[in-house]
Amino acid sequence: MLDKTYRPGEVESKHYRNWEETGAFAAHPQSDAKPYTIMMPPPNVTGSLHMGHALTFTLQDILTRYHRMKGRDTLWQPGTDHAGIATQMVVERQMAAEKLTRHDLGRDKFIERVWEWKAQSGGTITGQLRRLGASPDWARERFTMDEGLSRAVRKVFVDLYKQGLIYRDKRLVNWDPMLHTAISDLEVVQKEEKGHMWYLRYPVEGEPGRHIVVATTRPETMLGDTGVAVHPADDRYRDLVGKRVRLPIVDRLIPIVADEYSDPEKGTGAVKITPAHDFNDFEVGRRQSLPMINILDRDARINENAPAAYRGLDRFEARKKVVEEFEALGLLEKIEPHVLQRPYGDRSDVVIEPWLTDQWFVDAKTLAKPAIEAVETGRTRFVPRHWENTFFEWMRNIEPWCISRQIWWGHQVPAWYGPDGTYFVELTEEEAAAAALTHYGKAVPLTRDPDVLDTWFSSGLWPFSTLGWPDKTESLARYYPTDVLVTGFDIIFFWVARMMMMGLHFMGDVPFREVYIHALVRDEKGQKMSKSKGNVIDPLNLIDQYGCDALRFTLAALAAQGRDIKLAESRVEGYRNFATKLWNAARFCQMNECRPVAGFDPASATEQLNRWIAGKVTDAARRIGQAVEGYRFNDAANAAYQFVWNSFCDWYLEFAKPVLQGADGAAKTETRATAAWVLDQILHLLHPFMPFITEELWQQLGEGTRGHDLIGASWPDLSFEDPKAEAELDWLVRIVSAIRAVRSEMNVPPSARVPLLVKGAGAESLRRIETHREAIVTLARAASIDLADGAQAVKGAVQVVIDEATVLLPLADFIDVAQEKARLAKEIAKLDVDIDKVGKKLGNEAFIAKAPPEVVEEQRDKLNEWSVARAKLSEALERISSL
Repeated sequence: MLDKTYRPGEVESKHYRNWEETGAFAAHPQSDAKPYTIMMPPPNVTGSLHMGHALTFTLQDILTRYHRMKGRDTLWQPGTDHAGIATQMVVERQMAAEKLTRHDLGRDKFIERVWEWKAQSGGTITGQLRRLGASPDWARERFTMDEGLSRAVRKVFVDLYKQGLIYRDKRLVNWDPMLHTAISDLEVVQKEEKGHMWYLRYPVEGEPGRHIVVATTRPETMLGDTGVAVHPADDRYRDLVGKRVRLPIVDRLIPIVADEYSDPEKGTGAVKITPAHDFNDFEVGRRQSLPMINILDRDARINENAPAAYRGLDRFEARKKVVEEFEALGLLEKIEPHVLQRPYGDRSDVVIEPWLTDQWFVDAKTLAKPAIEAVETGRTRFVPRHWENTFFEWMRNIEPWCISRQIWWGHQVPAWYGPDGTYFVELTEEEAAAAALTHYGKAVPLTRDPDVLDTWFSSGLWPFSTLGWPDKTESLARYYPTDVLVTGFDIIFFWVARMMMMGLHFMGDVPFREVYIHALVRDEKGQKMSKSKGNVIDPLNLIDQYGCDALRFTLAALAAQGRDIKLAESRVEGYRNFATKLWNAARFCQMNECRPVAGFDPASATEQLNRWIAGKVTDAARRIGQAVEGYRFNDAANAAYQFVWNSFCDWYLEFAKPVLQGADGAAKTETRATAAWVLDQILHLLHPFMPFITEELWQQLGEGTRGHDLIGASWPDLSFEDPKAEAELDWLVRIVSAIRAVRSEMNVPPSARVPLLVKGAGAESLRRIETHREAIVTLARAASIDLADGAQAVKGAVQVVIDEATVLLPLADFIDVAQEKARLAKEIAKLDVDIDKVGKKLGNEAFIAKAPPEVVEEQRDKLNEWSVARAKLSEALERISSL
């Protein structure tokens, strides 16, 4: 017998251990089944499970478990990312407690220390994924720094270099002055801050008293200015184009150039150009052939390219000094308060500097072309479709990709330098030495490039490197290209685009046929979760409190396409109650001897009730399956919820109680078998969403007769329908629901037994009333149900129309009519205020233009919800007013 209460903590680890030990998650490359492949976005090896992980891995697991049950040879490829900077910082912090730096150890010893840390602590995230119920093929787990993937990285680098698609260049990068490395855009956090806009006067050469005024938020960079740009169509400056200004402090003559980058409507219309310290200025500098003067060192201190008085100053100290000197020279026009977005390193939390430095770059523009074409022609499809526009926007405007990082942990660049700086890019040091010998005509000492590669470089190879490339493996041939990638929108460019470029270039095909982009998980108020706001929800805490299945089902139920998830703990609690409802229903079935019958065929049932519920199972399986395959996870979860909670628990089991407790032996036997069969189908349908409770019930209800675990079962392939039974029982549900709704609207006490009178019923409705009289009276909490005298008016009665019949509920003696009218009027008035407020907001063009799309959508949803609620209340008020 099932325990009275379901205790998830007692069963989750038991079932997960069994699944993993029995190989339930394994792919079967030798099978004849059609493969279904998902690449797990590798979480950082330093990571801990957060709510974003919980969402993406739950959705991936739902797809994996569903397609496994559909008979596909599923491979959900797991692994972790070496997370270069993040991991190095973790280990360096650990060493700092021992008063050590990585330089004390040296590179090789430090790398050994990182591997030691990985062995001890690197499995945290994968252990937590197991707690979430994730079912990837763990035996195939990869790490972006393991030998196989490292070999793939080296080959890709060398091949791209020899094809002219990787090169070394001096360009601007995001420079972290604390970590002393270039970082990617994804590792830069923009923070809104209150700053200033300084307006500086630059004297025009040969025209005493004439100045050109430029505005800047970073006055210290003027020390590196090499030009001033004005728009070619700006009449104010037309006569100055081609002339020069004398750069104050530095005393350098710099040209005034015409360039469309300058916006005549913004500021003064003239822009100072510092090519070595601003990304836009860098492009202007290249177009106008301006010198690039780097005035900062790696610590963001002023270097030897600035006047002596500034050398060695921190950038912010230099800023203060520049402003003071401009003021002293009478060249400071004005200072205005200014709100700006300032870039910070997400790890170091220091202001990032655009810095001119020698780095390795990928010719991303060339590699992007086939990727753009693949999406344009539908070889890869984005869901929701509008994310294709984001993909195109980024890819069509792609810049050279800086792939080198000045840290130690990562894939070291396979390049070796000779004595004169000539570099040799080869797979091994031996091959580099051979190339150097050919070049120099003699053996020379070589020094390996100390830089490592951007983490996104190795993870960009993930879909094929994990399958054995560059070797032509069986797995590579079978599982590439993959079926779908499930990921968040924030890494479409950083990861999705990289995989598209690399996959097409090295495999000749797209890495995935579909890309499902899910939204963000926010707090219940729609705020982004952050430690500083104190609104972070820990998924592991929710699992401890409510069980893994409750969290998974919540995330699926809220995962509407294109809509951010507002997560409240109360929602998880609500779906924990759903798990409890399922458990109690199973317990009820067990107590009433509803045991699975081998070979049961619902088509053999003769009772309309049993044929009705069998048809509802068919409909639920179809709707859930279609929704999962269309990545409409919320529709799938809601279809499952409505069927289980409403059709099965609230209606079927209630209708079945008199049969199970009655004297008709044949009806009782059939209903027991049907209930057990339906419950089994429910366990199948819910398993991808709620794997633990369904596996537990499957095993306990089977009483040792199952022969296999539920995870290895097939998805229900059902076709039974009985339109006649469906119409009959749906009518019964509608009449009882309508009567219950009126009782609820009118605040009729639950204990009140109201007599029901029926007018205008046709022959079929009369037959149904007679057939189901007992069920209607019991479930509608009625005293009776009788035909009304057509000629006699029923005083104080509320009417409910069901098809051609009208059901009368004489309520005047059961409620305080005046009090209820006042209550309903008050609720309607409150809704009118809310509806008016939101209506005005949605009618405001400025609001629509400025508000994020999800906020506008949310307001529209509220308006619809409140309008529907008001209509129902108005209908109730109209009814009660007629009493």
